[in-house]
Amino acid sequence: MSSDRRPILVLVGPPGAGKTTVGRVLARRLRVEFTDVDALIVERAGKPIADIFLQDGEPAFRALEREVVAEALTVTDGVLALGGGSVMADETRARLRGHRVVHLQVGLSDGLRRTGMSTARPLLAGVNPRATFKALLDARAPLYREVATHEIDTVRRSANQVARAVLEAIGEVPASAPADPLDPDDPLDVPTPFGAHAAGATPLPDPTARH
Repeated sequence: MSSDRRPILVLVGPPGAGKTTVGRVLARRLRVEFTDVDALIVERAGKPIADIFLQDGEPAFRALEREVVAEALTVTDGVLALGGGSVMADETRARLRGHRVVHLQVGLSDGLRRTGMSTARPLLAGVNPRATFKALLDARAPLYREVATHEIDTVRRSANQVARAVLEAIGEVPASAPADPLDPDDPLDVPTPFGAHAAGATPLPDPTARH
């Protein structure tokens, strides 16, 4: 039996854009569930993403990522955050057509500061993480723009401020509305250990189950 569920909002963007942090705030504001594709991959594989890259290789990771994204786009109905490299797959970009997709933008300096230039992130490992991150941004920026229905700049903004900008952009809250006092004014510029968001991942719902 097929499912007619679909996310109300999909977040895309490079590492350090705040997809997980902002996504959680958005989900709370919209009173829906938050789903993180990277967390689902960790749950499905039974090991951290860095280990998937090391032990199985990037092609195996990307294949699993495509599979998980395709499933998540049909069986989740809240806020969905994709991995930074998800948009590189042609089939994933095709699947995103018709969805409300928000591209969280981050520049080179801010992205590096937020990721801590972490060598624990597989695609930033190497002798020159800065050059690697710049190449990553240059290659992916056109793909993020291709799938996005809205683009939000995250520079010098807290998670709460970015979430509010997203809600205003999609028409879920008027610009004049007061801030929600329950939303944490968390800075996005604090480095987050890679994979930390995967803790306590919840498996994808069964698409054959009744909802």
